[in-house]
Amino acid sequence: MPETPTLADLVAPLGVSQFFHEVQGETYRRFEGRAGRFADLLPWPALNAILRQHRLEFPRLRLALDGTPVPMESYTDLVPTRRSGTVPRLGAAPFTEQLRGGATMVLDAIQELSDPIGDLARSLEHDLRESVQVNLYAGWGVTHGFDVHWDDHDAFIIQVAGRKRWRMHGPTRPAPLHRDVEQPERPGEPIDDFILEDGDVLYVPRGHWHDVTAVGEMSLHLTLGFSPATGIDLVSWLADELRASTVFRQDLPRFGTAEDRAARAAALREELEAALTDGVVDRFLAGRDASAPAHPRVGLPWAATTGLLPDGDETEVRFLVPRAVLEEGDSRVTLLADGKRFVFAVAAAPVLKALLDGTPQAVKRLAELSELDRGTVRAFLGELTVQGLLSVG
Repeated sequence: MPETPTLADLVAPLGVSQFFHEVQGETYRRFEGRAGRFADLLPWPALNAILRQHRLEFPRLRLALDGTPVPMESYTDLVPTRRSGTVPRLGAAPFTEQLRGGATMVLDAIQELSDPIGDLARSLEHDLRESVQVNLYAGWGVTHGFDVHWDDHDAFIIQVAGRKRWRMHGPTRPAPLHRDVEQPERPGEPIDDFILEDGDVLYVPRGHWHDVTAVGEMSLHLTLGFSPATGIDLVSWLADELRASTVFRQDLPRFGTAEDRAARAAALREELEAALTDGVVDRFLAGRDASAPAHPRVGLPWAATTGLLPDGDETEVRFLVPRAVLEEGDSRVTLLADGKRFVFAVAAAPVLKALLDGTPQAVKRLAELSELDRGTVRAFLGELTVQGLLSVG
């Protein structure tokens, strides 16, 4: 099985640390690569199978042409079922007719429908420490699917097949938000105009205006969107933390004197300043990671049995929480994952460290890494499976 690309693969020849310090959130950057290097992420037969086997309702699956959504009714039918009313069914002929006419196909959250792309999303979530959603864009014409626009998230664009023209206009407002006090002004003329080729990667920060146009040939790219934590996110988290404070839980003195309201403001300010310690950013980010959910992966048939794992120690298991936090003590190791807290004996640390990057690990290797016997390691992995943190395969 081909190896899952990592963040280091996407930003090469730049180092990951250099990317974080010089590029992320600051400027767009194109990373050239060899043609075909991402072909195994989504071969055309795999995409055809997804379209054939899944009920993909609008707007998850949609078509766009010249910046306007194509009416869903023009390429889908509503088919009656025995118990659930009607469900959408893609009409192959009208759907492909729209594509021949220049429409762009968009399929959201394809990481939930494809194992290779799901593995890529998990890998990048581990490296970026933020959740990742992957959307697919495919087109064959010479039109553009969307007008010049900016996105409220960062994105990596992976050109899987074909090529596409990108025009970058740059930002017109620093770090704009989806919910903001004002919207960015429309941009002027493009500051860059280039063709993204098969095998290339493009990084686009939040707020950078751009437009994308097909060049009269087949094009398939994936957009991997992620939203780095902001100060607004920290303040929202801090508001929940302050529910522990009696002063913050009390009613405001709406009908008190001006002196009452000033005194309450001073008390609130004092507690707020006490909460804003030098380590508040670290606490927030650690808590954000610890509460990130596990990726759903069901290890049937074994997970439904009392043994939980196959008998053979060559079996590979996979950890399902890309942003889990591991805290080591003298005699205990604490795992913060999926919003829960687990405490184990320190002997479990080598096993957990090997699992945390999400790559498949053989039970035999995990047993060799620890000082625990085979039966204890298998029981430990079974407990992680029960908690939804681990899956076979």
